[in-house]
Amino acid sequence: MAIKDWPQGEGPREKLLLNGAGQLTDAELLAVILRNGLAGQNALDLSRQLITQFGGLRKLFSAPKQQICKVAGIGPVKYAQLQAAAEISKRIARENLQKGQILTNPDLTRDYLMRQLADRSYEVFALLLLDNQHRVIQFVELFRGTINAASVYPREVVSLVLEKNAAAVIVCHNHPSGIAEPSQADRRITERIKIALETIDVSLLDHMVVGDKEIVSFAERGWMC
Repeated sequence: MAIKDWPQGEGPREKLLLNGAGQLTDAELLAVILRNGLAGQNALDLSRQLITQFGGLRKLFSAPKQQICKVAGIGPVKYAQLQAAAEISKRIARENLQKGQILTNPDLTRDYLMRQLADRSYEVFALLLLDNQHRVIQFVELFRGTINAASVYPREVVSLVLEKNAAAVIVCHNHPSGIAEPSQADRRITERIKIALETIDVSLLDHMVVGDKEIVSFAERGWMC
């Protein structure tokens, strides 16, 4: 049955307007974005199929276009709707982070980094550049590819910090495997960057490694001393 033929008040859009978006399931929220399904499959059924097939909303929104558009009922228009919703979510997180103070809002920082890095299929090494009150100046993706001691250049970190006049830095990178546990190479990279930043009197506050469902903080483990 098409959603428009459901009893009054049971459709996802009606439920959203009546009770708020927070009361909807993931599939119902996705159905509101997609708006319609295809012959024999309404938008809610299609949404459930997508969430099951891709393993959740986050993996769905980060999947390649070719993979998503292979699903019956998903063409360029619906793919564009999904990407727009995902980008809005990232930009809201960015705005929230820029308004906060990182050291007093660790959950906000973690949420932001998860949104930015968790579902990348390749490694990204990035910097959160902070002013002397620990407010965000800029989030910068510095290196892409295999993150190891040979590919991360402390002098480029120092150059960017000086250019942006940052007073403190949080470095971060993702593990596409989904496992956030830092490697020995990660610890060596951190030490090299920490030493390089000390020469210009800038603090390295943390190195955060982003996995699929968690973030490991070097500072919380006592590795930044």
